[in-house]
Amino acid sequence: MYVFTTDDGVFAKKGVDYGTQVLLKNAAAEDLRGTVIDLGCGYGVISVVLASLFPDCRVVGTDVNSRALELTELNAVKNSVSVETLLSDGFAEIAFSADAVITNPPVRVGKQKIYSMFAEAHAHLRTGGVFLAVMRRQHGAESAVKELTRLFGNCSVADRDKGFWILRSVK
Repeated sequence: MYVFTTDDGVFAKKGVDYGTQVLLKNAAAEDLRGTVIDLGCGYGVISVVLASLFPDCRVVGTDVNSRALELTELNAVKNSVSVETLLSDGFAEIAFSADAVITNPPVRVGKQKIYSMFAEAHAHLRTGGVFLAVMRRQHGAESAVKELTRLFGNCSVADRDKGFWILRSVK
C-alpha cells in the first residue's frame, strides 16, 4: 500500500482520484522501459507508483509548482522508490528524450495549453515511445483523440471507465 502526503498535510492511503487510478491500471499493463516522464506530477502519485512497478526505469516527475516537486520527493522517500524531479512548465526545461510520457493533464488550464503539452510530448518521445493520458469525456476526450491522432498519426482509447478515457498514442 502506498502512502502519500498532500499539500494540506493529509496522509492519504487510498485517496487517489479515480481517473489517476484508471490511468495507473493501464500504465501498469505497458512494458515501460528507459526514461518515463510524469508530466504535471502534482504530489507524485503517478511517479511513485511507476517507480515502484518499473524499478529499472528512470522516472522523472515534472511540474510547474516547486511545492508539488517537494511533495513528490517526500512521497518517493516514504514509499522507498527513486524518482527524479524537474521544475518545468511543460517541456520548457526538459532537454532529454523519453520512452514514455504519462499524464493526468490539468484541464483547468484549457485546451490550447493541453494540446501544447501533447505536441511537446510528441517532440520529446523517442521512436516507439508511448504517450498515455487520462481525460474525462465531458472535459474533451473526444477532441483530444482527434488532436493526438493528428500529432502521432494514431490514438486509441485504451480504456473507458466511469467517464474517464485512457488515451494512448505511439510515436
